[in-house]
Amino acid sequence: MPPITARFQLAYNKFSLDVDLQLPSTGITILFGQSGSGKTTLLRCIAGLEQAPIGFLEINGTIWQDSENKVFLPTYQRNLGYVFQEANLFPHLSVEDNLQFGLKRLDKRPNKADLKNLLELLGIEHLLKRKPDRLSGGEKQRVAIARALALNPDILLMDEPLAALDFKRKQEILPFLTRLHQQLEIPVLYVTHSHQEVAQLTDTLVLLEEGKVQASGSLSETLSRLDLPFAQDKEASTVWQATLIAHETDYHLTRVAIAGDTLSLPFIDAQPGTSLRIQIYARDVSIALEKPKATSILNILPAIINDFTHDAYGQCIVQLKIGSQSLLAHITLKSAILLNLQCGMPVYVQIKGTSLLN
Repeated sequence: MPPITARFQLAYNKFSLDVDLQLPSTGITILFGQSGSGKTTLLRCIAGLEQAPIGFLEINGTIWQDSENKVFLPTYQRNLGYVFQEANLFPHLSVEDNLQFGLKRLDKRPNKADLKNLLELLGIEHLLKRKPDRLSGGEKQRVAIARALALNPDILLMDEPLAALDFKRKQEILPFLTRLHQQLEIPVLYVTHSHQEVAQLTDTLVLLEEGKVQASGSLSETLSRLDLPFAQDKEASTVWQATLIAHETDYHLTRVAIAGDTLSLPFIDAQPGTSLRIQIYARDVSIALEKPKATSILNILPAIINDFTHDAYGQCIVQLKIGSQSLLAHITLKSAILLNLQCGMPVYVQIKGTSLLN
């Protein structure tokens, strides 16, 4: 399918939105930024809830807005699903009737097999006869997501769907969002300011600041850019796709293939060949000029210094390349000087810890 093209110029009060994006037609694109950066306004423009005076939007080969040619499809004519912070379920209807409500209004009949798969994917098949007041916050949001997807939309818009949930409920629903990420064939635009959701769900990351696109690209590429705030944050990390290759049962470890090499991780209950997403915090990466021999750290990989910078607090942020993959390390400025780090220098990295994200 052709990429999504979204260009909007909009101004009101002291805020202006000016974006020009080409986004993939599959996977999850996360819109990230501080409050007031334009995330929700951009989403509302795509939904047709906000009409930008200058705008062009093409999704799945269909033009939804073209201001030059006076084309603007109202929201009800756009084949989209929208999930808000609040689930907004009808309290007097059962889960099943909530799912059917939108379909009846649009005179649509869902494919029974597709609907069954959707219920299983979101783990709500046992909730169909319940009213919303008998659901947890996470269950309500899963029903809201299922209601949006039952329409078989060309795009799913999600505006901070976990923001109203407490930590426990967020942890309850994130695995289901990950499953959607792995199995959905439609594009998802997802607004958040949560670093955890960015790391766990993103395929493409769009960073917005004051209504403009500061950066747009793949997750690993964007997280490791030294000119962006992600790399300098104390929670800076790299996210890698890995493949499970074997279990070391004697040591309760799992081996995964990554960047042309392998890593040992705490045991993962999955079969060889399973695709995994792992997160490596920059603070858990150290650098050595020679391969360490006597160390308790199992994961030691050859790398190349690609770039580095430092902040005003004695921290050096190093961008490394391991094969085609980027990796961030946070070390002290003193260490960088003592090691005489230079761009292009071959080194070894020790990875002290990893987190499994799916």
